[in-house]
Amino acid sequence: EYEARLIALERAQIRHNALEAARVATNRLLMDKLSNNYFLHVHPYPHVILRENKMIFGAHADRLQDGMRRAFGKPIGTAARVEPNQTIMTVRVNANGVEVAKEALRRGAAKLPIPCRIVVEKLQVEEAKAQ
Repeated sequence: EYEARLIALERAQIRHNALEAARVATNRLLMDKLSNNYFLHVHPYPHVILRENKMIFGAHADRLQDGMRRAFGKPIGTAARVEPNQTIMTVRVNANGVEVAKEALRRGAAKLPIPCRIVVEKLQVEEAKAQ
């Protein structure tokens, strides 16, 4: 059994919709090629709440808004904080699915706002002991 990992190369915040797009792109190729013979795990969870203090532009906008007074903002989404060398996604496959897993992670990495690298490792599998 092999494990392919998508690893971040930079520190960043990844928005929840980018994580979801990467998951969908990766999962779609794995489903098409390997059916259910794989395991996919997305590691970071988007805990950080992103806020936006909306500004109005145009004539007489100064009468309708307060500028930076009480500028807490409204929540517009969530993001996951990612550090360099942190694993973003993990795919476990058999020996015949290694190339498919690498291609799936490459497609998923294209949806993310940071550069990533793909690392493939052979897992130590313990044989079940018959008693």
